Amino acid sequence: MRLHRLDITAFGPFGASQSVDFDDLSAAGLFLLHGPTGAGKTSVLDAVCYSLYGSVPGARQGSGQGMTLRSDHAAPGTRTEVRLELTVAGRRLEITRQPPWERLKLRGKGTTVDKAQTWLREYDPTTRAWKDLSRSHQEIGEEITQLLGMSREQFCQVVLLPQGDFARFLRADAEARGKLLGRLFDTRRFAEVEKRLAERRRATEAQVREGDAALLADAHRMQQAAGGAMELPELAPGEPGLAEAVLEAAAVARATARELLTIADRRLSAAESARAATGRELADARELDRLQRRFAEARERAARLAERSDAHRAAQERMERARKAEAVAPALELRDAADSEHRRAAAAEARARALLPQALADAGAAPLAAAARRAAEELGGLESARRAERRLAALVEERAGLDRQERADEEVRQEAETWLADWETVRTALQSRVDSAQEAATRAEQLAVQRDPARRRLTAARQRDRLADDTEAARQRALAAAEDAVEARAHWLDLKEQRLHGIAAELAANLTDGTPCAVCGATRHPAPARKTAGHVDREAEERALTAYQTADELRAQAERHLGAVREALAAARAEAGDTPTAQLAEEAEELEGAYTRARATASGLHAAQEELRRAEGEREQRVAAQQQAAVRSASRVAGRDRLEREQAALEEELTRARGAAESVTARAAQLERRAALLTDAADTARAAEETARRLKDADARLADAAFRAGFDTPADAAAALLGDTAHRELQRRLDAWQSEDAAVRAVLAEADTADAARRPPADLTTAEQAAADADRRLREASSARDAADRCRAELDRLSAHAATSVRRLAPLREEHTRVARLASLAAGTSADNERRMRLESYVLAARLEQVAAAATARLLRMSSGRYTLVHSDDRSGRGRSGLGLHVVDAWTGRERDTATLSGGETFFASLALALGLADVVTDEAGGVRLDTLFIDEGFGSLDDQTLDEVLDVLDALRERDRSVGIVSHVPDLRRRIHAQLEVVKGRSGSVLRQRGAG
Repeated sequence: MRLHRLDITAFGPFGASQSVDFDDLSAAGLFLLHGPTGAGKTSVLDAVCYSLYGSVPGARQGSGQGMTLRSDHAAPGTRTEVRLELTVAGRRLEITRQPPWERLKLRGKGTTVDKAQTWLREYDPTTRAWKDLSRSHQEIGEEITQLLGMSREQFCQVVLLPQGDFARFLRADAEARGKLLGRLFDTRRFAEVEKRLAERRRATEAQVREGDAALLADAHRMQQAAGGAMELPELAPGEPGLAEAVLEAAAVARATARELLTIADRRLSAAESARAATGRELADARELDRLQRRFAEARERAARLAERSDAHRAAQERMERARKAEAVAPALELRDAADSEHRRAAAAEARARALLPQALADAGAAPLAAAARRAAEELGGLESARRAERRLAALVEERAGLDRQERADEEVRQEAETWLADWETVRTALQSRVDSAQEAATRAEQLAVQRDPARRRLTAARQRDRLADDTEAARQRALAAAEDAVEARAHWLDLKEQRLHGIAAELAANLTDGTPCAVCGATRHPAPARKTAGHVDREAEERALTAYQTADELRAQAERHLGAVREALAAARAEAGDTPTAQLAEEAEELEGAYTRARATASGLHAAQEELRRAEGEREQRVAAQQQAAVRSASRVAGRDRLEREQAALEEELTRARGAAESVTARAAQLERRAALLTDAADTARAAEETARRLKDADARLADAAFRAGFDTPADAAAALLGDTAHRELQRRLDAWQSEDAAVRAVLAEADTADAARRPPADLTTAEQAAADADRRLREASSARDAADRCRAELDRLSAHAATSVRRLAPLREEHTRVARLASLAAGTSADNERRMRLESYVLAARLEQVAAAATARLLRMSSGRYTLVHSDDRSGRGRSGLGLHVVDAWTGRERDTATLSGGETFFASLALALGLADVVTDEAGGVRLDTLFIDEGFGSLDDQTLDEVLDVLDALRERDRSVGIVSHVPDLRRRIHAQLEVVKGRSGSVLRQRGAG
């Protein structure tokens, strides 16, 4: 940016118009702006600032939108105006500003306020003339700010260097430096980043709290399901570790529920065993009662037999007498039958005993029956082991299922990893398709906009060509119609003239004597005119007139048609121009082809987007499947441990139950077969004993019968037979007695029956009550087991829901942790931020470091190599660090605070800082070159040597084609600097006196 000319009217202390030729002042590179205090040196700089930005620095702007800028020395009719001519970004501009002006009303009394006015013009080197660009305050302000790349505050600090401000900047604390640097470098976007991070942290924290509240609600439901045995974590929603604490408490509750279920299972098994034992005791009591009643009944039958013994002996005597004849034959038959029955029973007994173990091969019926009962009791005791064996088989199958699930999940993870490995390639290809289709769609829209105008131009061109021919034909027709109309008019006029010449003959033809003449009124007509050859009458004239009118109408129509065709031709030429139709057709065809191709390419946009969305959806599904497979694999570890423990316990129980058998089922089959064999053997043994006894009785009877019959042999008694009826009746009675006696003797001879008779009477009531109590305890144990199983299932369900919630919240919790860490890091409250620097302070610290480096290059020259400015990010007290500024003294080698510099040192240090800041802000603004700078005050605090060095530094700026204006009232500078702009104050206002470098 280079200033060329400044015109001031009625501004500040300047009552009249004043001009500054900066080109003349800048020729020497260094010029002095001096004058007494209050003359208006700063007002010149204010005029430059006002012309660019429409306002002046600081409090000098005042209120009233710039009305205070008007000079009190100005004439009432003179309006305040500032005009600045400058070159910026290669463009020569002229800015004219007029602040609001309160003036007298043109009519009436009082004053009115004219609004502020602004003009922006640009010099066109081609035409060598100024052209207007804008009169809008907003547009001009945006244009100037964009060209300069600086705000008003930055401009005032960079171009109008106020040394007092930089001296205060050197001595200021970090907060004050931060405010100034923040205005210069506009770090509001970094503060906005801090704000956005804080807002995002609060939003994610609220979401995490909401998820934790739902998780705590699940925990409360689990506590209710566990019956209050579950201890909830004493953590509020949003606190770290809540999810882990809830899951840990849920795991403890599930373990407790499984332990209670195991206890309930064991109690149920004990109740079932007790129920089986009481059932056996009840069966034993009932059997004892039956045997005792059987023995009593046998005793009663024996007593009745004893009472009928006399009748029996009488019958025997009668039989003795009868047997003398044939008693021996029945005895023989009886003996044969008994022998046959005994042989069959003995054979059955031998077969049954052959199947028994060697230890029981010779046992009696009673021991065999007792062994059968013991086998049946042991068989009943294996029911619990059978359930355990079935549970063990289910566990083995469940473990096999877990192994299958593990293999399936491993396949899912491997497949997902394989697919996801190519995701970036697939996504890039799909995104490229989408981008190409979108570009084609945009190109199609642009071509569609161009297509209709091209079609219209082509149609207009074709119409133009057609109308060109039509115009020529219409022109010829119009010329022909005009000629016809002229000829018809001439013919009509000729006929009219001829008729006028022969009108007298036409009038005379109607004259009669005594009738007045229409012309002269005479009643006599001595010599009336006569019609000559070729006379034209009225009808001929009217026909000629009609023909002329028709021809003239045709002419008018032809001319109107020609005009319409020419207008259409002009419109078509305006639309199509002079471009040939073939060229327009070719362009339209090319445009149509490009549009068709773009549409064809763009038609695949939806399919490409859908395919990309499907691919992204598939990726999300595969990532989710991979994560879920990993979670399931982790959860199966605990399930597999539980199954292994339960399997070991069941195997131990089954080992005890099956003994030497391969399985409990095999053991039960052995016991069932043993009980059946023992029972069969006991029954056949009793039958053999009974038949043996009967055979013995038959032999005794046979011998007795023969003896009683008085025969030496039974054969001898065969001859002495009785009648059949008498014999049968007598024998029936004897057999009945014998049968009853045998039955009674058999019952009384039974060992278990006799043993039962010797025992105390059976207590059925007590046994039945014990069995009923065992049934009740079994039902209670079963109900308790069902309740424990329901509690376990409910806790599993709620735990699974809580685990799902934790997994769902995990990404959000990670995001909250990440955002909270970034927010605290950006806000300077994080432990990782060792220097407690906010993000904005960090950026400003980087800028300050650049400024210190740029300032040091000039400070070394000004201080003869003694001082160097360095940036310090040490913390000050309990505040935050990052904006410290120290000076390194090369003479002492020590680093100290800039506040310890003397007045002169502070001046040239602040001047170096100002120049360095100007360079950095210029680079920040996009590298806009600043060819004109102003330095305000501070030179009076320097000695001659330091002043020379400072001026040398400023003069070095001229090497870069810069001009520097020094604002000072130091007299020595007037001698050293030849180009001067003097501000002279007086009663009528200040005036400017300019002296060039020559």
